[in-house]
Amino acid sequence: VQLQASGGGLVQAGDSLTLSCTCPKRTCSNNGLGWFRRAPGKEREFLAAVGWRGDFTIYADSVKGRFTISRDNAKNTVYLQMNSLKAEDTAVYYCAVARSSGSTSRLEGYQYWGQGTLVTVSS
Repeated sequence: VQLQASGGGLVQAGDSLTLSCTCPKRTCSNNGLGWFRRAPGKEREFLAAVGWRGDFTIYADSVKGRFTISRDNAKNTVYLQMNSLKAEDTAVYYCAVARSSGSTSRLEGYQYWGQGTLVTVSS
């Protein structure tokens, strides 16, 4: 299953950036979707997840209030709006398809992963 993430790049601290991830309809239309990231030298970290209807979201404390996850099932796309970016947000960002229809922060709750898109925030 191929998930295509895009939208990464080099930005300055305080800037905003929106990541997008598309997946095959048969794969993600009835599944929860999530975003994770891996910073250099660190473990993969959960950021946000959204249920299949798009009406239930959960966030990691580290990004709550700054990041917003949303999905457009007509376009088979999940988004991550990132505001007030900080240098510590620098990482490779991954989208993922959950095993269930709900939203989960558990790494093992995801079955398919995108290839990652790099976000670099300069201070």
